[in-house]
Amino acid sequence: MYVPCWPVLAPLSLLGRRPARSLPFPFSASRRHAFYVARGGIYHLARALGCADGGTVLMPDYHSGTEVWAVRAAGATVRYYHVGRDLQVDLEELKTLCELRPRALYLIHFLGWPQPVKEVKRLCQERGIPLIEDCALSLLSQLDGRPLGTFGDFAVFCLYKSLPVPNGGLLVQNTNGPSALGGLDLRRCSRTSVVARITELLLMWLRSRSERLGAALMRGKRVAGWTLDRLGIARLPVGDISPEFSTPGYDIGKLDIAMSPWCAALLDRLDYGAIARRRRENFLGLAGRLAGRVALPRRDLQEGVCPLFFPILVPDKAAAARALRARGIEAVEFWNYGHPGVEDHAGPDAAFLRRHLLELPIHQDVGPAQIEFMAEQVLRLNPCA
Repeated sequence: MYVPCWPVLAPLSLLGRRPARSLPFPFSASRRHAFYVARGGIYHLARALGCADGGTVLMPDYHSGTEVWAVRAAGATVRYYHVGRDLQVDLEELKTLCELRPRALYLIHFLGWPQPVKEVKRLCQERGIPLIEDCALSLLSQLDGRPLGTFGDFAVFCLYKSLPVPNGGLLVQNTNGPSALGGLDLRRCSRTSVVARITELLLMWLRSRSERLGAALMRGKRVAGWTLDRLGIARLPVGDISPEFSTPGYDIGKLDIAMSPWCAALLDRLDYGAIARRRRENFLGLAGRLAGRVALPRRDLQEGVCPLFFPILVPDKAAAARALRARGIEAVEFWNYGHPGVEDHAGPDAAFLRRHLLELPIHQDVGPAQIEFMAEQVLRLNPCA
């Protein structure tokens, strides 16, 4: 059995019509900019907030590195605050750091679970600090019936982590007044990049239904990609996190590229209510099978949370991930490292999470049989941390 880590794209999705219904936030936001990748929005926002002169931005010590790279590339100085093993921030520490009058506070909602954003927002308002909500991992999640991303002055979303689209990052402005990004003119992305990713999503769909055929075709796609590389035909990747942050996606000159028209068309055809319901069902189904037998950083699933993955804690993350992948489960080794140099400022909890936190796929294309299969394979690992 094959369980892909990301949502897959069914062929009929390319031909479907838009349902007669309104789109949810953030797609309904009136003030939004659609980038090829979310880091483009982060970079341009940091510049718009006047960080090019070295202004300080408060950011969590547990992060992917992509967002920190974008902020630093804009000229800002980053001051880290700590994230606990439960993926929550320390409000008292934030209060102390906000006395430094930073240029902005950057808050990440991890894996769909909200931070205490109401309290953080109040703190920022009292001190006149712009709040940036990073919802890259929390699309469709809500707090008390209100979408995450509507509390801060600005919000950032990474669409291809939660949806079967080839690219896409949204920057939403919730404040009144002039647009922060005013006259920013975004360039069109290359068709080759979009077609390559759409092909990959289609092949993942096929492999989840016919593992042998899909795997063979995926190998053929890798050969095609290697051939394009040899011919010097460049593609702009998504989700390319590396410790060096030196791939084409981390070229400042490529941060003004817009989301593709294919992505925009696909977004119109999705049933977002069904997506959120399926993710919650999959989380609860896996939680029921693994309860008391696997260490979890979060056991709760409060109303409104749309979980991105099912997080578990394992003694040896790399070994557990290899074992699960060998059995067809694309487990994700979440954020093994952050931006270079963060180790000098990170707390022990962030280091613990980087060593032990592993994510299991529970997206909307995972069915009950796959949930049962994953539970069986995880329990065979005896993953207690």
